[in-house]
Amino acid sequence: MTYQLHLEKWGRVLVSIKKKRVLILAACVALCLGLFTYGSAAEKVVKLGWVGSLTGDQAIWGQCELNTVKMLAEELNAAGGLLGAKIEVVGYDHRGDAMECVNAVRRLTSQDKVVCILGPNASGHAIPIASVLEEMKVPDIATVATNPKVTVVDGKVKPFNFRVCFIDPYQGAVAAGFAYDILKLRKAAVLYDVADDYSQGLTEFFIRTFTEKGGKIVAKEAFKFGDTDFRPQLSKIKAANPEIIFMPYFFKEVALSANQARELGIKATLMGGDGWPSEVLIQMAKDAVHGSYVVNHLDYDDRELRRDRVGHAECDVEGEGMAHGLPAEPDQHRRLRAEGGHPNRVARHGCLRQHPERDPEHDHVGRDDSLHD
Repeated sequence: MTYQLHLEKWGRVLVSIKKKRVLILAACVALCLGLFTYGSAAEKVVKLGWVGSLTGDQAIWGQCELNTVKMLAEELNAAGGLLGAKIEVVGYDHRGDAMECVNAVRRLTSQDKVVCILGPNASGHAIPIASVLEEMKVPDIATVATNPKVTVVDGKVKPFNFRVCFIDPYQGAVAAGFAYDILKLRKAAVLYDVADDYSQGLTEFFIRTFTEKGGKIVAKEAFKFGDTDFRPQLSKIKAANPEIIFMPYFFKEVALSANQARELGIKATLMGGDGWPSEVLIQMAKDAVHGSYVVNHLDYDDRELRRDRVGHAECDVEGEGMAHGLPAEPDQHRRLRAEGGHPNRVARHGCLRQHPERDPEHDHVGRDDSLHD
C-alpha cells in the first residue's frame, strides 16, 4: 500500500497503522497459543514471550507492541483463559541491539520456558535469532520484519521463524512500480543504510524493479546507522539530478536526511518504506516530507478509511487498480481520489491516499515461503 504524506491527516493514519498492528498481534497470540494447546490445561499457565525495543529510537513501536500483547492476554484471561489456562506474557527489551536480541531469545526459551515468541519488528534483529529458535525448538513470529532472510536463507526454510507482514521483494516492487508507472518518474537515486539488513534488502528490490521497468538509477549512496550528517551523500545525489529519492530506512534518519536534502535545495520527490511511519518523523521534518510517499501495512476494514470524506476526497474502488491489471475487489482494493481528479495529488487539507497494489495472499498469519522459489 503506497501512501502520500500530508500533515493534517497523518495522525489518523498512524492510528490506522496502530490498529493494524493490534490485529496482527491478536492473530499472533491466537496462532502461538493454538500451536501449544495440548499442554495448556495441565499446566494452567502458558508463557508467551515478546522481544523488541523498549528503549532507543524504535521504542515507540516496541512499547506499543508489548502493551498490546499484554492487553490481549488480559482480555483472554478475563474471559477464562485459553482452554482453562492463563496466559503470562514475558517481555524483554533488546535495546535495538542484535546480540541483545539473541540473548533475550535465549533467556525466554531456556529460562522462562515460553511456548512461543512474538517479535522482534526489525529484520536485523529477527534474522540472527534463528539458531537459538532451532536449538530450543520454539517458534517465533516477527511482526514487521520484512527482509526475506527472516524466514528463508539460501533456499532453505527456517522451521521456527514466521512473520505476519509483506516482504521486501513485494514492498520494493510496489515502491518502484508506483514511482515508474503512477508518478511517471524515470530517474531515481537511493540513499540507504549499508549496515542494516532491512535497508539493504529494500534497496535491492527497489532498484531491481525500477531498472527492469526501464528506469535509471542515477545515484546510490550509503551511510551507517548512527550517522547524522548526510550532506556528503546528498550533495552527490543532487549533482545526479534525480526525480525521486528512495530512502529505505527508519524515521529518525529519514527526518534528518530529508531536512538536509531540502536545505541543499533538492526538490526531488521522496519515498520510503514501512520504517517511516511515526509521529517523530512529522515532528522533526513535517515540511521536508510533505508530499512524499511511503509503502506500509494497512487494515482494509478500518472504518476511518472506509468512510473518509475529507475535502473532496472520496473512495474509489476502480481506477488505478484496473489500469494496472489488478483484480477488481470492491471490499479490498480502494484508493482515495484527491481533489481535481488527479490520482496522486493531495492538498494539505486533504486525506491521505492509499494505493491498491497489494498481495491478497499475504493478508494472513504464517510463512511466506511461496514467494521464494
